[in-house]
Amino acid sequence: MKLADFETYNSLVAMFLDRAASRGDQPFLTARNDGAWTAISWREAAERVCLLAEGLLALGLQPGDRVMLVSENRPEWCIADLAIMAAGLVTVPTYVTNTERDHLHILENSGAKAVIVSTAKLAKPLLPAVFRADCEHVIGIEPLRSAQSGMVEFHDWAPLLAGDAAAARVAVDARQSAVRRSDLACLIYTSGTGGAPRGVMLHHGSILINVAGAARIIAEDFGWGDERFLSFLPLSHAYEHSGGQFLPIGLGAEIWYAESLEKLAANIEESRPTIMVVVPRLFEVLRTRIMRQVEKQGKVAGYLMGRAMTIGETRLAGRDRRRDKPMNLILDRTLRPKIRARFGGRIKAMVSGGAPLNPEVGAFFDTMGITLLQGYGQTEAGPLISCNRPAAGIKMDTVGPPLHGVEVEIAGDGEILVRGEMVMHGYWQNPAETAKALVPDPAEPERDPWLHTGDIGHLDGKGRIVITDRKKDMIVNDKGDNVAPQKVEGMLTLQPEIMQAMVAGDRRPYLVGLIVPDAEWAAEWALANGEKFDMETLGGLPAFRNALRAAVDRVNKELSVIEKVRQIALADEPFGIENEEMTPSMKIRRHKIRERYGARLDGLYKS
Repeated sequence: MKLADFETYNSLVAMFLDRAASRGDQPFLTARNDGAWTAISWREAAERVCLLAEGLLALGLQPGDRVMLVSENRPEWCIADLAIMAAGLVTVPTYVTNTERDHLHILENSGAKAVIVSTAKLAKPLLPAVFRADCEHVIGIEPLRSAQSGMVEFHDWAPLLAGDAAAARVAVDARQSAVRRSDLACLIYTSGTGGAPRGVMLHHGSILINVAGAARIIAEDFGWGDERFLSFLPLSHAYEHSGGQFLPIGLGAEIWYAESLEKLAANIEESRPTIMVVVPRLFEVLRTRIMRQVEKQGKVAGYLMGRAMTIGETRLAGRDRRRDKPMNLILDRTLRPKIRARFGGRIKAMVSGGAPLNPEVGAFFDTMGITLLQGYGQTEAGPLISCNRPAAGIKMDTVGPPLHGVEVEIAGDGEILVRGEMVMHGYWQNPAETAKALVPDPAEPERDPWLHTGDIGHLDGKGRIVITDRKKDMIVNDKGDNVAPQKVEGMLTLQPEIMQAMVAGDRRPYLVGLIVPDAEWAAEWALANGEKFDMETLGGLPAFRNALRAAVDRVNKELSVIEKVRQIALADEPFGIENEEMTPSMKIRRHKIRERYGARLDGLYKS
């Protein structure tokens, strides 16, 4: 396998089948079943993909038909995705947290003719939407035990994989020979931070060029070997779909599937991954937990952590001091091996994306000996646009240089524009929004249009992208000053007292903040102050609110006048996926939070 190989493939299926041919009986997809980790080989996976592809066509589905996929991360997700594409159909991945309304929107908008769903539990909110939409088939990976409908045919997974594997492979190969890189591979619906999800049309070339660019970083900066990925972010998100599924396929790597977020820490130690695709929120949580555990180990551990943090801050500022070398040697023998062991001991790099990473969090893990690369992208770009890499010099307040094949330009208003094969063909059945996002260059009308990312930023002296904020999220105060809310929120959530935060202040004289207290800190505060641990009760205590206010004031000391948070209110509960205040990729949905707490935030300007 060579980097140049990626340029020769006409489809994602062709790349997979080529890798399967070379890897043969080596393990490919591993998941825990009945208490033990069990693997499906590359050869077995290829056979199942081809058989399922023919099984789908036998149902009467036609080339170009959309097939919705509703499943947690598991081997069958990957097999179904590849089989849909191998049949000449289009995958429509959806989040397992979707409501009936969400499912109905995607079913009606995409016109999906079939749905593959993993369990009866996930089918519960799905089936009412299926019965209301123009959907013809429901396929259960596990038995659904649901009421049948005369309008919809129900099928079990296993019978669709029965048949002649050799004949199925011949049929798939013949079909794939006619596929082009520009052909539609999947419709990935945006997670809806600002409204109804839109179907992003991603073609095979979009994801293939993403894989090629990411593989180049791994090969050139870390060495391309026998890689292992641990998959836990939703595969319905473009970030995990490309980076956690098709990148490992392109590298000929193993994919292990985490059991749940609650068991993630144990799964990391058991699976011993070499590469992980993660989101900043996970790092923030892990950093807080590690810091607290070290504090409980006594003065020596606390001293070592303090020195490590000082060294990290020095590095972050671009000043490596020779006098830190003895302490670095001590840390290499004491603290750092324990931290690395929690990540399995083989990690080459963890790649953070999906939302901005606070530089202090990145510096913390770098100091602990964990290589952390911040990437940048969006669904409309397949999604990868840029990534930090050691060869270019990692700087935690940047998202690195553009990937191979990505062209970047900064518009007059600071918006980041990108162009290349990775850019989507548009939004499904939404020409108006497509025209806003994809804008031709008047100077080069014959070339592909620029994707207007909606992000504000610039290029530093080494060509690395620096992002200041989302264009649509930018707060403009009553004096016309621009404030980036994500920077302020990131600093707030680094405080041990604060789990989540959202700041507001558009067309207002100053910023105000909505705070979700950290539950563990709140419990410790209640115990130390002789109070009952009940968030609603604690929120009404002036002393408790003053402690939170002190945390905000610590942050304010590091902020400019226009960035300071002058007043705070407490949220009734954490922002979550269930209450629709966070996306499945752990980004806050500002419009939903404003809908719920708008009056409370407005009231802070009257107090």
